[in-house]
Amino acid sequence: MRARIFQPSRTAMSSGTAKTNHWLLEFTPTEAREVDPLMGWTSSSDTQAQVRLTFETKEAAVEYARDHGIDVQIQTPHKRKPNVRPGGYGDNFATGRRGAWTH
Repeated sequence: MRARIFQPSRTAMSSGTAKTNHWLLEFTPTEAREVDPLMGWTSSSDTQAQVRLTFETKEAAVEYARDHGIDVQIQTPHKRKPNVRPGGYGDNFATGRRGAWTH
């Protein structure tokens, strides 16, 4: 049984970082999905592909995998450097602003 441990990235629809502070253990599929010829639905008899376990830390996920004999692949996240500009958008509305605010 193989699984991967990773920290999910933020969604493409948001610049926020909600739901990215935990670690997931997700099993890799052991067989390919099949397309039902009548309905066109995809299915598989592999039920482990539906399991996603959530952990607070990477160490907790690795310990769980080791205790249960799961072969894991750990993917480290690529963290972005925060882009905080001094005098950014909020500075347009500052009460101590120097000069006129124009479009």
